[in-house]
Amino acid sequence: MADGLDLNLLRVFDALMQTGSVTGAAERLRLSTPATSRALARLRRSMGDEIMVRAGRGLVPTPFAQGAAGKVRRLIEDAAQLGVDGQGSDPASWQRMFTVRINDSLVPVLTPAVLASTRAEAPGISVRFVAEGTENSEALRDGTIDIDVGAGGHDAPDIHAQDICRDRYVAVVAAASRLGRADGLTIDDLCALPHISASRRGRFRGPIDEALHALGRHRRVAAAVPSMTAAAALALEDDVIVPLPGLLARHLVSKGMPLRWHALPVLVPPVDISLRWHQRLDADRPTAWLRDRIRRAVPTDPPEE
Repeated sequence: MADGLDLNLLRVFDALMQTGSVTGAAERLRLSTPATSRALARLRRSMGDEIMVRAGRGLVPTPFAQGAAGKVRRLIEDAAQLGVDGQGSDPASWQRMFTVRINDSLVPVLTPAVLASTRAEAPGISVRFVAEGTENSEALRDGTIDIDVGAGGHDAPDIHAQDICRDRYVAVVAAASRLGRADGLTIDDLCALPHISASRRGRFRGPIDEALHALGRHRRVAAAVPSMTAAAALALEDDVIVPLPGLLARHLVSKGMPLRWHALPVLVPPVDISLRWHQRLDADRPTAWLRDRIRRAVPTDPPEE
């Protein structure tokens, strides 16, 4: 990095990259907007680049800033681990922003408890939850994301992983429908009604189809929608079946949504949900604290296998 940069300026740079605005960065860092604007001017002089440029009504990072963002994030994390960033053992003293990549079915299940923990114990911590895209490890390595939560394996020696629960898909229907009032779900039921598939890639087939094919049966998928929550909303309609992860289905029912879930009458492999993070953050206190709060947020009574 160029001469004249200190850790506070790097924190401003990181906040600008994360929020995309001077006002947002000021709020995150608890600075005034004029002070953040002055810091941006210093960054521009020190780095020899505009850093953020006007695009319509907002600001966008320059190519240089985009390329430097991961390096700056790693420098801030390294400083935190050395204790030069004011990091102590008291969560109430921490000032950090984390990016967590998470499967959309887990957002309503886990995030309320995680956010309650940050408000009560570590109010200086902010968490940005981002959707899954390419679930490779590069985003963990380059600092784009700090923690990955979802179905994933132990894929590389520099990526740490810990399984936090096992989930199974269930069939979700409207509570007032015929199947919503039934005691269970048969294979004939599963094949008789149209299905809604939740797939951000628009896939119509999956493990349920493979299980039915082995029995000489098939189902009809009427539509594919890009998110689990959208699929759950469609389950409110009569005469459709929406396969969803059991943790999400149980959560929605517990919150009063007029839905009912049934165990699938075919054998579908369970899904192991894990936390993944890069080894450089393994001993970082705030990151370890957040991983622990995510683990604690997992319901203790998931659907029966």
